[in-house]
Amino acid sequence: YTPPDTRGLSYGYTYLAVFGIGAAASVYHPAGLALISTGVRQRGRALAYHGIAGNVGIAGGPLLTALLLLVFDWATVAVLLGLPGLIAAAGAWRASVDETAAVGRHDATDGPSSTASANPGRLTALWRQTRHLFASGFAGVFVLVALSGLYYRGVLTFLPDLLTPLVTVDLPINVSAGRYVYAGLLAVGIAGQYVGGRLSDRGGTEWVLAGALGLLSLVAVVFLPVAGGGTGALLVVSAGLGFVLFLVQPLYQATVAEYTPPDTRGLSYGYTYLAVFGIGAAGAALSGGLLQLAGPPLLFGALAGVALLGAGLSAWLAVRRAQLTDPEAATGLSP
Repeated sequence: YTPPDTRGLSYGYTYLAVFGIGAAASVYHPAGLALISTGVRQRGRALAYHGIAGNVGIAGGPLLTALLLLVFDWATVAVLLGLPGLIAAAGAWRASVDETAAVGRHDATDGPSSTASANPGRLTALWRQTRHLFASGFAGVFVLVALSGLYYRGVLTFLPDLLTPLVTVDLPINVSAGRYVYAGLLAVGIAGQYVGGRLSDRGGTEWVLAGALGLLSLVAVVFLPVAGGGTGALLVVSAGLGFVLFLVQPLYQATVAEYTPPDTRGLSYGYTYLAVFGIGAAGAALSGGLLQLAGPPLLFGALAGVALLGAGLSAWLAVRRAQLTDPEAATGLSP
């Protein structure tokens, strides 16, 4: 589409366009999750449906794109895929939502004081809120979600290529077999999102999150031995990975809300997704390096360690919060 003498310029515009898409998309999670956490009384159920919708999009988006490309050229498909975003934006603009409907039902028990935003200067207020956030238990949650992001990106980046050699059945069309299993894994994740969201409604999500991360560590340990047992075993262990991997997401989203007051909720989710998608993106580089260095066993061993570290941190947060709210009960001194 471009002559050689303008190829560099065209790549520059392409990178700017992709940067713009990424920047616009990144705004959604902090704003959307802040609205859910302060405006929806049944927060866990809302997080469940929110995650389900995301998984449907992740799993169905590539399929829809492939089908559209059979009929239209890529530029037309790009425009068509942008239309739902415009419709959603128009709907959000016209919607009337009580953004404080759930305030008071899910107040933070270990977060910065809401007076942190009293300074009239915006940058000064942002700095004060950030300092208060990271001086509280949110600092531990930030590290926790970063570890979750490392595992998530580390396991999913190369998983389709790792799965393909393990599938022992012939497929009717010439498509990577790992892509089918990968899509099924994402579909099973819908159930994980729902269960995780409902569990987060109970409050005190740290222990549940610790258990889920412990299961992720176990799945990483057994994944290759079980997957080597044939296609049936591969499908079972992949389904288990998909379920637990997406079970974690609504749990850490709810945990963030439990550690932050309503007036800093948007900022806290901004830092949360900086950890998940920013620091977590290093999981792709980590997995690629480990695969090149020693192959899949070392990769899955490292991922097991990351998840186990996250489980330990989540358990520590639970014990710490119990000590802050009831020191005698936490040490076994209460009757």
